[in-house]
Amino acid sequence: MSDRPPPVGGPNQQPVSASPPQGGDSLASASHRSKKARRPSPLDPFRIAVWRGLATVLPPLLTFVILIWIVTTINLYIFRPLTDGTRDLIFLYIGDIKAPSAVPPELRRQPEVELNGKTYTRVRGGKYLPKHVLDYLVAELGEDEIPTDARECYQQYIQLRFLKPHIILPFLIAVLILVLYLLGKLVAARVGRLVWGTIESALFSFPLVKSIYGSVKQVSDFLLAQRQMEFSRVVAVEYPRKGIWSMGLVTGESLGEIRSAANEPVLAVFIPTSPAPMTGFTINVPKRDTIDLDISIDQAIQFIVSCGVVSPAQQLGLPIERPPEVPQSA
Repeated sequence: MSDRPPPVGGPNQQPVSASPPQGGDSLASASHRSKKARRPSPLDPFRIAVWRGLATVLPPLLTFVILIWIVTTINLYIFRPLTDGTRDLIFLYIGDIKAPSAVPPELRRQPEVELNGKTYTRVRGGKYLPKHVLDYLVAELGEDEIPTDARECYQQYIQLRFLKPHIILPFLIAVLILVLYLLGKLVAARVGRLVWGTIESALFSFPLVKSIYGSVKQVSDFLLAQRQMEFSRVVAVEYPRKGIWSMGLVTGESLGEIRSAANEPVLAVFIPTSPAPMTGFTINVPKRDTIDLDISIDQAIQFIVSCGVVSPAQQLGLPIERPPEVPQSA
């Protein structure tokens, strides 16, 4: 038998241990220990100034980068192919290149020959070009920059002589507008709709292409649709539940059957999502459950795109109007 005394309180009672600290005090002390105040650093003013400068220069910089990318893309995939095609058409019409076989053998060693009353000059590739073409290239580029191939020389001459930017750019813009006009007319016709529907079905049959094309089509339809959504004003509604306020754009009155069932005015409100306001939800809300906001449509879009970071200036610092207290009856 053991000489140790039995535990106090009987055999069924648990041993008494020291009482733990109160739950609230322990959590508060742990939170206090884990959230120590950060000591200010001598580099804080420098870091804040750098971030402020970055926030200032980043929006215009990104704007210029996007614009440059758009212009470069249009030039690479639209204007340059049109320019090359125009140059080739002009070359087919006025191109005049003489092979060495067209020159009499006794004249082939001469740098300039007279053929059919026209003077030709031999280029380094051995073929002959009209003298005025070589003279123009020498005046514009210099003798060392002239290509050795006769076709390239003529194309360079056409590019410099007839396709100058102030001449070709308005022409290409007019051609592009004409092509878009004809394409719009074609798609508006029944046959064009069927053909375009078949092309879109083929695009949607590929998994990766379907995702990219679907997203791009949604954005382009939102920006370029002929019937764009017209918002009348900005409102706040409690959506998706009471106590949660969402910003909405009123598109008009709701359906007649909904207004008849509610027996009161009902608005159709578009609830855009952040940060892409072109997608969202359309809800039907009683007019009495909406609050008109004193902000413009553009300010509302900026607020949504920035996820609430950019707030309208007139909404900052407004006092909170509390409802009057109702005196309690004795």
